[in-house]
This record gives sequence, structure tokens and C-alpha cells, in this order.
Amino acid sequence: MKSIKMNFAYNVIYQMLLIILPLITSPYISRTLGATGIGIYSYTYSVVYYFQLFAMLGISNHGNRSIAAVRDNRLKTSQTFWQIYTIQKITFVIATCIYLAYIIFFDNDNVLIALIQTLYLASGLLDISWLFFGLEEFKLTVSRNTIIKIVTTLMTFIFVRNERDTWKYTLILAAGTCFSQIYLWAYIKKITDKVKVSFQDLKKHIAPILTLFVPVIAYSIYKVMSKIMIGNMSTYEQVGFYQNAEKIINIPTGVITALGTVMLPRMTNLIAQGDNEKAKNYIGVSFKVVTIISAAISFGLIAIAEVFTPIFFGDGYEECIILIRLLSITVFFMAWANVIRTQYLIPQHEDKTYIISTFVGAIVNLIINFLLIPKYDSVGAAIGTVFAEFSVFLIQFIMVRKELPVISYMIRQLPYLIFGGVMCIAVLALSFIMTESIITIAILVLVGALIYCTLVCVYSSFIKDEVYLFIKNIFLKISKQVIRFK
Repeated sequence: MKSIKMNFAYNVIYQMLLIILPLITSPYISRTLGATGIGIYSYTYSVVYYFQLFAMLGISNHGNRSIAAVRDNRLKTSQTFWQIYTIQKITFVIATCIYLAYIIFFDNDNVLIALIQTLYLASGLLDISWLFFGLEEFKLTVSRNTIIKIVTTLMTFIFVRNERDTWKYTLILAAGTCFSQIYLWAYIKKITDKVKVSFQDLKKHIAPILTLFVPVIAYSIYKVMSKIMIGNMSTYEQVGFYQNAEKIINIPTGVITALGTVMLPRMTNLIAQGDNEKAKNYIGVSFKVVTIISAAISFGLIAIAEVFTPIFFGDGYEECIILIRLLSITVFFMAWANVIRTQYLIPQHEDKTYIISTFVGAIVNLIINFLLIPKYDSVGAAIGTVFAEFSVFLIQFIMVRKELPVISYMIRQLPYLIFGGVMCIAVLALSFIMTESIITIAILVLVGALIYCTLVCVYSSFIKDEVYLFIKNIFLKISKQVIRFK
């Protein structure tokens, strides 16, 4: 069994790559395609994403959870995999046919781009990453994605030259995603055996798949529908602003998602073995880890947004400043809700709470979007997202408070929020007396990191918590290496 530390390390390394690559490509794409080109890509992707979402149903979470529960038995693993994947094949064939009909009868503005986006449906048909996540085989998926991301980044710089190349940009990203799914099938024979599947075998998976699909579609309303609503109620340019701001916010949420991805199969396995106490300890540590990460990056983005945006995206993207600051607030709510969802609700089959919370978030988001987008454009959508994410966390917090000591978890995180606030104020004050440049951004990031890390380390050494023990172990290992070298 792979260790949690190693699996988390693989995912963090990959998420760091996801941080670095957008930092390299976004300034180029913003200037090359412009806000309108980015908006067209984002709008068409959001549409095909919904078809993919309906085809995938709740298969990702159900498949991950189901495989994790039987992974010690090859026969059961094989049966479970082929049963769930058969349902996936059927739903994706149906979704692809409906999407092509949509392009023919409804999409008259961006037909070529929309057709290229069909590759995302093909990639969804081939997506069996949930099998490897359930087996905790994260190294394979991370190494695959790393290679694909680097190749698509290089191809973007080579082939995308101006706004007319939006179709090339779309093709590069869609084809890269599709190929990354094909790659995993080379390992399928090593993990499973081919087994016959009957309709009776499929029936037992349909109910849980549909149940887990409900919160997925509700969650997507305030993660993806906002861009479709901006495109219909405002302009593609505003979609481009929102897309760019969201891309920056996805940096910290990527690391948080990595932790949830790693912990879901492990928590499912622990609960299947009846080790609930150990599971609760993991949840407490996870709350601390995601809060430390969220406070550092979110408060940091709020502090440097005004200096960062014009340098990173170029002229004409000033509206991204307020969008970044607004969406940064959501990171905390997403982080805490992610821990509750992936480490308690899904492993414990508490699907009702998951469904109710995400539905409330979706309704809140739709109402605020309808009210604010016509007047405030992308800013209105960002406000809707903030309230949606908060409502999801609040509902989950209230509904699990009797089973988990969530109030205690939250009280323990207050110092890190204070440290983040102190760092934010200091960096903001420094930014007011410095000119806009790449060097200024580097200085602000370094100063902020120094202040925040110092406060966290001093506090952790005072209370001697998990962070203190982690840092202590690192220093001990380094000391041993230095002594051995001498």
C-alpha cells in the first residue's frame, strides 16, 4: 500500500507543475488570443464540460470509493471496474450524439471550436483515472499528466500566434487531454482481468452513481455555469476576464484538491476496516494543512493582485484585480468543504448531506448571478461564487457537527488566518511604495513568504504540533546527511 505522504507528494509535485505552467503560458495567451479569444474558448469548453459532466454522472467518486473498498481482491476489483466502466461507455456514447446534434442545430457562432471540443467527450469516454485513484496508484497518473502538460505547453508557444489561432489552442488542449486518457489503458491488463458483465451487475451501481451525480451537477453550476451565464448575459470579453482570474485562484485549490484525491480512497479503506478514530485524526490534520496553504496563497494573492495583474496579463485586464481578490475569499470555504466531503461524507456514504449542501450552493449562485451579472458583469458572477462556496461549507459544517468536532477544528485554524492577515497588510503596505515590475512581485512574494512562514514556525514550535514535528524531522534528516558527508 502506498503511503499517504508519498501519494500526497506526487500530487503536490504535479500541482506545482500546474502552478508553474499557467504562470508561463497565461501572459502569452492573454496577449496572443486577447480576452475575446480566451472567452470563446472558455465558453465553448464550459458547454462541452456540461455534456461530459452528464455523461460521467457520479462515476468518478463512486468508482474511486468502490475500487478502494475491494482493492485487496483482484477478482472483485476486476468485476467492479468493468461493471462501472460499462455504464460509463453507454452514457458517453449517448452524450456525444446529443452534443453533435447541439452543434448542428444551435451553435452557429463557433462551430469549428465546438467540434474540436468533442475531443473532451472522447477523453471522458476513456477516463479510467478513478480506477487508479481507488488503488492509490497516484505515481502513474501524475507522471502521465506531467508529460502531457509539458508537451501541450510547448505546442502552445509553437503554434498559437494570434487571435485567429483560437482553434489551434483548443485543439492542443483537447487532444492533450484525450491522449493522457489513452495512456492509462496500457496498464489495464496488469491490474484487472476481463470479466463478463450482465444487466443485473450494472443495476447495483446505477443508484449510487445517480446519487453522487446530483451534487456534482449542482457544484458545477457555480463552477462552470457562471461563465456560460456571463457569455449569454454579458460579453465574451467578460468571460475572458473571469477565466483569467479563476485560473489564478485554481493554483491554491489544486493543492487542496490533491489532498482530497489522496485521502478519499485511504479514508474509505479505513472506514471499511472500522478504524473511525484514526480517520477523525486524519481529518483534523487535513484541516490544518489546507488552512495553512489557503491562508498563505489567498491572502498573498489579495495583497499582490494590483501589482501582479497588469504585469502578468498585460494592458486591458485591470478588471481581473477585483475578480482575483473576490475569488480568493472562496479558497477557504472550498478547502474546508473539500476536507469534509472527501474525507467524511463520501467515504461514510453520507450522500444526503453532500447533495443538500451543493444544491443550496447552486441555488444561491444562480439567484445572485441573475441579479448581479446584468449590472456588474463578471464581478457579479464572482460575488455569486463567494456566497455559493460559503453556503456549501456552512451547510456541511452544520450537518456534520454532531459526528465530527468541526467547531474544534475551526477554532484551531484561527491563528493561521491571523498570520495570513498580518502578512497581507504588510505586503500591501510595501506594494504602495514600490513601482510595478517583475522584481517588485518577486520581492513582495519573498517578503510575504518570510513573514508568514516565520509566524507559522514560531507558533508551531510553541504548541509543538504536527507542523513542528514535520519541520523537526526535516532538520534531523538534513543534519544526518551533513554529518555523513563530513
